[in-house]
Amino acid sequence: MKLRARACGGFAGLERSWEGDTAHMPDGAALEALLERLDFFAAQPALAVGADLPRWDITVDDGRRCHTVSILDDGNAGEWRHLLEYLRRAA
Repeated sequence: MKLRARACGGFAGLERSWEGDTAHMPDGAALEALLERLDFFAAQPALAVGADLPRWDITVDDGRRCHTVSILDDGNAGEWRHLLEYLRRAA
């Protein structure tokens, strides 16, 4: 599974990005399991309200499907916080 993530927004306007392939990651199976639990491919993208709000744009491609979700990184990500924590460490 290929993943691309981009953090953007916030007052400073800084941008970070990360790309990875779960097939080449030691924790790839755990990351795939997390995406499955989140039902990533059925998730509806969130609409960011303003450029000053930090958010992550996350794209996952499993070879059959490709889907992008935007998640506000405002401390209220609920069950998505585990994915955001992973991406913050990786980026």
